[in-house]
Amino acid sequence: MQVDFYQIAHTTPDAVLTSIATRLLAQNQRLIAISSDEAQLARLDRQLWSDGPSFIPHGVAGGPDDARQPVLLSTTPDAPNLARNIAIADGEWREAALTFDRAFFLFDESHLEAARLAWKLLSGREGVERRYWAQEDGRWTQKA
Repeated sequence: MQVDFYQIAHTTPDAVLTSIATRLLAQNQRLIAISSDEAQLARLDRQLWSDGPSFIPHGVAGGPDDARQPVLLSTTPDAPNLARNIAIADGEWREAALTFDRAFFLFDESHLEAARLAWKLLSGREGVERRYWAQEDGRWTQKA
């Protein structure tokens, strides 16, 4: 399983999630995006409806069609849409992410220490590959 750490500096988690969701959908993959912040999920919901020339098909967990959603926004890591990818948008690492094939862990300066701790905790774990990404000149650069 792969965990990608994204240190957000010059954009928002919502914009990064939109980019990740777009890439995964192009590969016919599903995603669950989680945050304990319901206001953040509401912003992401609005952004996915209006970003770019067309909306990104998605739903907010708790609806009757959760299982059919290619992208599901939720406060928990439960994935009724059978997603194998999880995006953690609120900077709070969850061990449940390790049950997915790939995790995208988004954090900003205010969650830097928690991200460092998660990085260390995942070090040496069998079957876990870590990658660290940072923004440089408006582009994502792999640092580790």
